[in-house]
Amino acid sequence: MFGNLGKASKYLGQAARMMIGIPDYDNYVAHMKKNHPDKPVMTYEEFFKERQEARYGGKGKGGFRCC
Repeated sequence: MFGNLGKASKYLGQAARMMIGIPDYDNYVAHMKKNHPDKPVMTYEEFFKERQEARYGGKGKGGFRCC
């Protein structure tokens, strides 16, 4: 019972982070290790910065502007 509760908590947390736009670093690391073991894994800071730039723009790629 507590195992299922722990899993549910994990998925609810993940869903809440996705809803407010916080990237899930643990899933990124698991994905990279499973599907791209020959490529380097970004640090959390690199990953977070890359996700922010992809979401809000950066490096002249457009993105969100408030005014």
